[in-house]
Amino acid sequence: MNATLRVGVVGAGRVGAVLSAALRAAGHDVVAAAAESDASRARVEQLLPGVPVAKPTAVARACDLLLLTVPDDMLGNVVTTLADSGALRAGQHVVHTSGRHGLAVLAPAAAVGARPVALHPAMTFTGTAIDLPRLAGCVLGATAGPDERPLVERLVADLGARRIWVPEEKRTLYHAGLAHGANHLVTLVAEAMEMLAASGADEPAAILRPLLTAALDNALDAGDAALTGPIVRGDVQTVAAHLVDLQANAPQTVPSYVALGRATLGRVVTDGRVLPIRAARILELLDAAARGVAVTGVLRPDERRPAR
Repeated sequence: MNATLRVGVVGAGRVGAVLSAALRAAGHDVVAAAAESDASRARVEQLLPGVPVAKPTAVARACDLLLLTVPDDMLGNVVTTLADSGALRAGQHVVHTSGRHGLAVLAPAAAVGARPVALHPAMTFTGTAIDLPRLAGCVLGATAGPDERPLVERLVADLGARRIWVPEEKRTLYHAGLAHGANHLVTLVAEAMEMLAASGADEPAAILRPLLTAALDNALDAGDAALTGPIVRGDVQTVAAHLVDLQANAPQTVPSYVALGRATLGRVVTDGRVLPIRAARILELLDAAARGVAVTGVLRPDERRPAR
């Protein structure tokens, strides 16, 4: 399978435009792109100069390999519409980049003889040329039948990426792990910057960058063993002080602090790093904050009531 592929992309968003540009750089012919929004059309102009913008059905009819890079919830409707319109054909490769979906969502394409593939890049995209070198070493979560696996290996090699096989029935779990790690990390970091800004810090990002970079590297290398901080030390008064100041100065961050504090506490109690009595006192504080109690320190019995 060394011939140049004619590639079409439906959904020239951040992922589609970048992957198409990378395949073009690898020698394939990107023949058309479907781009509805101004932002998508701008990406085609910047990353795929000279590639015509066309309707999805026209894109599908023009290519040997159709990339479907639309949002997860739209994917099923797009595949059905293309198949029902006669835009898909036997022998054509139809590749989607959804993390959640596997091959089942491409059943309408398979029914007309197309060759379905799920190929999800485990990377966050900006939709600019910055992403192109980042594809080197990026992991692609692939689901494909035996006959389509050679195509997967070729595309992975052309992109300079790495491949893992994800069973059809595990696609959603695979995607949940990525979303929990990456998307929720962004929320966590944004809230940490809000806390620092409320403390008067001028450059929260500059303060956090070396700390978070080291924490991420350590966590990826050592898992739970990389945990540091007041909860793993059982510092009840420090957790109480955090909650007092967060409730007063950054109340929007309290729910996630409590949720992640509980999750952290559960992990370090299970492996014995925090004594049960200290864990119980920390959990009492977290539970009180979750109920809306105005925390003033380690709670006494008469303080365990919601704030008015």
